[in-house]
Amino acid sequence: MIKDILVHIPTERPMRPVIDASVSLAEKFGAHLDALAVGYVSVNTAFVMDGTAAVATVFEIEQERAAARAEAALAVFEAEARNAGISYHCRSIADIPGDAAAAVVAAARLYDLTVVLQPEAEHETFDNTIVREILFQAGGPVLFVPHILRGAFDARRIGICWDGSRLAARALRDAKPFLADADALVAISVNGAESVPAEASAEKLARHLARDGLPVRLIDLPAARSDIQPSILSLAADESLDMLVMGAYGHSRLQEGILGGVTREMLRTTTVPTLMSH
Repeated sequence: MIKDILVHIPTERPMRPVIDASVSLAEKFGAHLDALAVGYVSVNTAFVMDGTAAVATVFEIEQERAAARAEAALAVFEAEARNAGISYHCRSIADIPGDAAAAVVAAARLYDLTVVLQPEAEHETFDNTIVREILFQAGGPVLFVPHILRGAFDARRIGICWDGSRLAARALRDAKPFLADADALVAISVNGAESVPAEASAEKLARHLARDGLPVRLIDLPAARSDIQPSILSLAADESLDMLVMGAYGHSRLQEGILGGVTREMLRTTTVPTLMSH
């Protein structure tokens, strides 16, 4: 059941995709929606603080500007939330990136679902960094909204990325409220006979979902490791999927960085809202 949702509103990147998606989700589930926007104080400004009055004044000015950016982002959200008639609350943070990230991650641990914007591939920003930290540390499902999404989000056709792992199972359980309301479910395995444990095969997954009244069609994709992410996205387009469900980071972050992990590539290139759990 999803009754309590957090949305991270970007202040350095387009905010409309997550605003539209989160408000429509709150309407759909009859959930309360909290919006949290972070105005980042420049790290350089924070590092030069030496206790002098002049430097303290500079920091205060930067903090005020950061707070203003956060409040401006929340004003856009609040207008949409008010028009939708949902239960909502707004909160802003103005702080250096590390402290701001810690606060947002701690807050996210209390919610049924956190909605964030897909990280940007071309430029590194604090808004990108914080959503990755939410995925790693929040302990709950995170819905990544593509920056190309426009309008309300409604997951009628859902793809379940299944490899029989603990992470895939966690994502599946976290996605149950979405699955129960979908019109069509597709279980996607990659090289299933080789990679999925026999006791947690896609066929057995389908049997268990059927007991929950969730019929699912099975698709097994043959793909080399480097082709997993593009194969999944190609299938999502062919099947007109509205959402993907998948576990995040099967390896450590260091291994993922070296090997070019599927999770990292999905976050970078996905055109489909993707629910991930870690």
